[in-house]
Amino acid sequence: MAPSRRMQKQGVPGPLDESLVSRKRKDAPPPPEVTYKKRRTDPNKPKNSAAKKSTKGQFATNGKTLKTAGKKAQQLVESDDEHVSDASDAADDLGVLESDDEPAEDDDFMDSDDPDVQRAMWSEDEDASDAEEILNAANIAGLSGRLDEEAAQEAADAQAELEDDAMQTNIAAADIPDDEDDDEAAVRKATLAPDLQLLRTRITETTRVLTSFKELSDPSRSRADYINSLLNDICAYYGYSRFLAEKLWRLFTPQEALAFFDANETPRPLVIRTNTLRTHRRDLAHSLINRGVTLEPVGKWSKVGLQVFESQVPLGATPEYLAGHYILQAASSFLPVMALAPQENERVLDMAAAPGGKTTYAAALMRNTGVIFANDASKVRAKGLIGNIHRLGVKNTIVCHYSALEFPKVMGGFDRVLLDAPCSGTGVIAKDQSVKTNKTEADFLRLPHLQKQLLLAAIDSVDHASKTGGYIVYSTCSVTVEENEQVVQYALNRRPNVKLVSTGLVFGKEGFTSFMGKKFHPSLKETRRYYPHAYNVDGFYVAKFKKVGPTPANAVKAQGSEEQKQNVKKDGDEEIIDRTPISEEAENDEFGGFSDSEDDAIIQRARAKQLKKKGIDPKATKAAKKPKEKEVTSEQPNAEDQREEKAVKSPSGTKSPKVAEKPVKDGVSEVGGHAVGTSTEAQSKKERRSLNKAGKKAKASPKAK
Repeated sequence: MAPSRRMQKQGVPGPLDESLVSRKRKDAPPPPEVTYKKRRTDPNKPKNSAAKKSTKGQFATNGKTLKTAGKKAQQLVESDDEHVSDASDAADDLGVLESDDEPAEDDDFMDSDDPDVQRAMWSEDEDASDAEEILNAANIAGLSGRLDEEAAQEAADAQAELEDDAMQTNIAAADIPDDEDDDEAAVRKATLAPDLQLLRTRITETTRVLTSFKELSDPSRSRADYINSLLNDICAYYGYSRFLAEKLWRLFTPQEALAFFDANETPRPLVIRTNTLRTHRRDLAHSLINRGVTLEPVGKWSKVGLQVFESQVPLGATPEYLAGHYILQAASSFLPVMALAPQENERVLDMAAAPGGKTTYAAALMRNTGVIFANDASKVRAKGLIGNIHRLGVKNTIVCHYSALEFPKVMGGFDRVLLDAPCSGTGVIAKDQSVKTNKTEADFLRLPHLQKQLLLAAIDSVDHASKTGGYIVYSTCSVTVEENEQVVQYALNRRPNVKLVSTGLVFGKEGFTSFMGKKFHPSLKETRRYYPHAYNVDGFYVAKFKKVGPTPANAVKAQGSEEQKQNVKKDGDEEIIDRTPISEEAENDEFGGFSDSEDDAIIQRARAKQLKKKGIDPKATKAAKKPKEKEVTSEQPNAEDQREEKAVKSPSGTKSPKVAEKPVKDGVSEVGGHAVGTSTEAQSKKERRSLNKAGKKAKASPKAK
């Protein structure tokens, strides 16, 4: 062991010679040699305080007498002296230096014999540390008491902290006393935050048990108990309402349902669609890569999609975007247009077109030929549709603003119809987390009803005799059976002139042919389902129909259409008509009465104008019969003239019209319910008005016999 240098002290440095500083280094005289005294120690003198037989005060050490402790200390001192003497000899050999000014022997602190001065104790070796332990053992009783108090305080603090934590978690059932009222306990439990780690562990374990229920289940618990517990944990962990969580969980196996809920917590990849009307996918990818965009093709199933992983620039403001080279569009939105497969020079209808992703994709597939009618019931959304159409360079599209239920009446005879129906959005929960809680049972009754009527209207709008088409594609961004298979089955039941055909999509799961005891048509396996956990796309459903014949005349019309409203009016009760006679005051108005002939002319002009708006030639329709005008003479004929008129025929071979005798009052006769004066066409307008008023008075007076 190396000699200890703990007691060495450095002497005071000598005075500084300024002459040595100002001189050059080579001219400076050599420094004087300094002699040091070697430090020697007296072997009979104790080296530290461990040589004392006792410290200040008298203490008992763990039941041992002080005498015994003194003997052990004496043995340690003797062994310590041997070590110290060996260290001193080694120090002499090495020439340990000692200061001339302050020799170590004059240190009063080290050589003091005062018993009140506490000797320093050093633990250089094991013997010294043992001595320290023996000396500290004297006050072990006091220290142990103080440690016990500190331990009790720490235990009390830990218990208080646990109680505070119990207020923030609802896992421990003992946190809520049993003697509390039910309402108070429910309110308190509702305010507690869930322990997500414990919930996740419990969900995973319950799912594993349900996967192998016979081997892993507890005999005392039924499968319904496990399912109920799992649904409660899913609602607490993922934030779903109990109604929606149960509806979605029934669509999958337990393991797949858990994967579906997890997939809805992560957003889908950002996808852009290349506009082939302006550029090619390879050129677009090269341009975006030069701008710092990391991307790759979305998959082998699409030739225009690009999946973006990272971008240094906003994709909605690049020069390529503003030039219409691409559009931001989800990968799942490609699928309905790919299933529709529009051909060039066809007439296509998109019943719910906004914001224009599917419409512009169809226009690109048609190469701007033919015509596309892009309809949307929302006028505000139609403005965004128009903007995308102009930006992407689409020229074969007509934007219209009608209710989709009116289209069989407004226009028909399309080769293909695309219906992306409004839905609950259970397939795009990753985009809109509010779907988890804002969908109720009423929504799943109202939306399927609307979807069924829209699908019937779409089928009626297609021309079954089309040489290249006659197809209808129905799609939703939902995964529930009520909005997909049940709607398709309803259309098959109400329209026997359609059938399901293959969608032509290379991937996707088959639609359900049976679900929860309900049986569907076997052809529903031709439909396709898409899930976020299976294909990393939004949840989607696609079905394709082929119209093989005309719609039967007695078929049920889409509710909300004009034809259906007319049928309801015919089948309902008779229309209530107010038959109260018009008073004389109402007839004597300043307008001078109404003329049926003038009204008929105005009605005919309005009907012709309406037909022109619909693109129908008014002359091609059956002309309405004009009311015959009765010829009335200004003077009352006598009996002989009346008999002659009955016997004599007109030159054209027709009999002259009969004129009934009516009482004359003030030179005015009443014929056919109209007042006619004796004035000719040369009378002024003022005279005609006065004659009309006089005729009305004559009509109101009792008729003469």
